Amino acid sequence: MANAEIQRSKPRPLSPHLQVYSPLINMVMSIVHRITGGALYFGTLLLAWWLIAAATGPAYFDFVTGIMGSPLGLLVLFGYSWALLHHMMGGIRHLIWDTGRGFDLATVDMLSWGSLILSAGLTVLLWIVGLIMKGGA
Repeated sequence: MANAEIQRSKPRPLSPHLQVYSPLINMVMSIVHRITGGALYFGTLLLAWWLIAAATGPAYFDFVTGIMGSPLGLLVLFGYSWALLHHMMGGIRHLIWDTGRGFDLATVDMLSWGSLILSAGLTVLLWIVGLIMKGGA
């Protein structure tokens, strides 16, 4: 009992937390991968809403398409497409790691920066191709 009293009076050591670590690119990409995974849930609800509107009838489909075609709607769709592509690139990065390859620091950094750059580039390319096919560019 006396031993327990002594242990309670000593201050407990603090574990290092986020204030101690400098944010590394693989750490940031891990966090962003989780955030984009959560964002995909909400974006998929929008996709389901659009498909339900298409099955409901032309009037409701035009209403939903009008919302999705507004500047705010296009911004949300752009963010959804980036989240989808970024999450996919993060999944490919993790698939490479699952094979037991790419754990040296240079490769980890390269894969992390590559997933960020590729997701941004592919999103812009996807939207350019979409606008060209639509006839808007």
